[in-house]
Amino acid sequence: MNILAIGDIVGDAGTEMFLSNIDELKRQYAVDFCIVNGENACTGNGISRKKAEQLLEGGADVLTMGNHTFRQKEAAGLLAHNERIIRPLNYPAGTPGRGAYVYNAGGVRIGVVNLLGRIYMDYLDCPFQAVDKALESLKADLIFVDFHAEATSEKISMGWYLDGRVTAMFGTHTHVQTADAWVLPKGTGYITDLGMTGPIYSCLGVKKEITLERFKTCIPQRFEFADGKSRLCGALFCVDEATGKTLEVKSICLM
Repeated sequence: MNILAIGDIVGDAGTEMFLSNIDELKRQYAVDFCIVNGENACTGNGISRKKAEQLLEGGADVLTMGNHTFRQKEAAGLLAHNERIIRPLNYPAGTPGRGAYVYNAGGVRIGVVNLLGRIYMDYLDCPFQAVDKALESLKADLIFVDFHAEATSEKISMGWYLDGRVTAMFGTHTHVQTADAWVLPKGTGYITDLGMTGPIYSCLGVKKEITLERFKTCIPQRFEFADGKSRLCGALFCVDEATGKTLEVKSICLM
């Protein structure tokens, strides 16, 4: 099977880039299932009902989130009622929504788990302990983990921790695709960060003039997403559904 994971959708430009190219990507790579990180899809970050519907109806099979999960006021209700939108599993007990999703693809159960890192991020429950509990109860033949984290060291450590226990683990959040897509020794596909699907002429999706002013003056600025020409970043995982292992990982970067 071929599983496509798409990195952080940023604003309207990223949404349009995804919607304009996903059908061709699915055809070209014979994609069986598509995971999309949508936590920056809205202006001002987060996900709205409208954006979620656009992405899910446009080609995403499941949406993962991150540190901006609840930035939009309708997010709590949205996550509580739509199982195809998942938030980090390691939010405290009682937080609206769920941290995992299982999809039946012709008899193959595909599980997706979302985690949030703690280094330079909101200090949630331990993601390592949270994923241990999830793997004990998750009934899936293939398991993919989106680890939304800042520090590469934390992501790499999670990759080693999950090697042989999940089909693949990919990082999101930094908006810069890393050059380390590979299969770990025990069969887990890995990449430290998928990268961003959003405006190229920007700083991580934000208008470059705003970030430059902030760096030059040290005065807080109100961030606004850039628009215009975009790129789509992600990774394709070719997996063996019989063993649950990844056979090959291919980075995707489309401009």
